[in-house]
Amino acid sequence: MPQLAEAALRTAIASGALGPLYVLVGADEAEKSAVAQEFLDSVDEGLRAFNVERLYGAETNVDELADAAATFPMMVPRRIVVVFAAEGLLIPKRESKAAEEAQARLEAFIDSPPDHATVVFVCGDLDRRRRVVKRLIERAQVVDCGTIVDAADAERWVKARAAQAGVPLDAGAVRTLVSRVGIDIGRLRAGIERAALYALGQKVITAEDVREAVSAGPESPEDFGIANAIGVRNPAKALEELAAALDAGAQPFFLLGQIRSAAERQPTERLRAAMDAVLRTDLGLKSTGTDARVLLERLVVELCGSPRASFRSV
Repeated sequence: MPQLAEAALRTAIASGALGPLYVLVGADEAEKSAVAQEFLDSVDEGLRAFNVERLYGAETNVDELADAAATFPMMVPRRIVVVFAAEGLLIPKRESKAAEEAQARLEAFIDSPPDHATVVFVCGDLDRRRRVVKRLIERAQVVDCGTIVDAADAERWVKARAAQAGVPLDAGAVRTLVSRVGIDIGRLRAGIERAALYALGQKVITAEDVREAVSAGPESPEDFGIANAIGVRNPAKALEELAAALDAGAQPFFLLGQIRSAAERQPTERLRAAMDAVLRTDLGLKSTGTDARVLLERLVVELCGSPRASFRSV
């Protein structure tokens, strides 16, 4: 089956329109666990003891999985079975006749899962050359956890994770968070945590709270805070944004790329001098013992100069 986007999966969970087999893949372990938890949370808390089963691949055999899925749900439409670290079940530790027989039974289960159950395989590294893994990928709905495709997808992700964590972000705060940190899941998760700590105890977290708590990252789609400040000739703001980015761990050469984007938008009469200054800073970062922060600060101040300002050598 084709991959299923997290947003589409969330819609299916909310509507109760779940299928029989899902595979969660991706390098972000925290996100895979969070998505698995959404399956578990789809069952009313008071009924989970009867309708939810958590299994662990290395500690589970195919017969235990089949028994868990075969149990009929009680007072809910579907039973939820989640297999964490499922590669321990899908890929045997050693080859043997017994292992081959178990793999055959597992393949039969994958081909014909119970209609009343949803089985979720939370997977680490998988050898997709193996027959049973190929079969599972063909039959299941595969969800790539940790991949966000655009800002709208990021906003949906932030809303879902903030609600799950009980962090009261309003709509403006969600948009601002995505605008400041981009679509990287790790940075978005950290941004939610920072905003929650900053506004601890508040009933609502606003866009202004997010701006105070979360620095604009090196991939911020706000056209880069440093470049914006240079564009309006505001050296104090540009230096503030530069310091925030460096303190957040941004690499100097990456920030130089952002500053270059501002230099490229200088007026025609200043463009060549601006680009020369960027080039000299690049050489300085690579070849001198001068502190990278100092070199970038000098460049930012020069680019924020008045239209008649000269671009001095760094």
